[in-house]
Amino acid sequence: MPLPFLTADRAFDTDDDVALPHDDRDLWRRPYRPGPWRVGAAALMLLLASFVLFAGVIIAATAPLSSAGAVFAIAVVMIVSALRLLRMGAWVSARGVRQVGFLSTRTVAWQQVSSVRTVQQPVRWLGLPRTVQGQALLLVRQGRSGETLPPLLTTHSADFLAREESFDRAADTVEAWAAEYRQG
Repeated sequence: MPLPFLTADRAFDTDDDVALPHDDRDLWRRPYRPGPWRVGAAALMLLLASFVLFAGVIIAATAPLSSAGAVFAIAVVMIVSALRLLRMGAWVSARGVRQVGFLSTRTVAWQQVSSVRTVQQPVRWLGLPRTVQGQALLLVRQGRSGETLPPLLTTHSADFLAREESFDRAADTVEAWAAEYRQG
């Protein structure tokens, strides 16, 4: 029985060669994978949320439902926080670049971008107040030279700590998207 998926002995010369859904440039996409620090923190938060949900089930069986509801609400907040933590980062599309933070999101259209460049500067280590020397991908908006935007990517963020090559690839990708869409 032949299997329909592509194997090494099957040729690429098929007529059903259509673009994949992820090839849509109008969709927001992250030009890099989330780093191990970010994924690990979210996984620990989800693990803790599972214990809180288990405690909520025990409380619902033994105590008034109002106290169980409060525990379930805490678990929901923990789950939403973990998902938001995974969503944080720089996202690009044909419309512009979006910087998603934990509590806020900033979107800049490509027409408003004057330059995107990588610079050597002090950067925050894992988002904490401590700064170390590293690289940052900065976005400069047209007509707002005095305004300092936070860097899109840094070498010491939760996505790129100890992953210098990944930072270089992601920065190059964002710079390529900026060069392509600022002209058009």
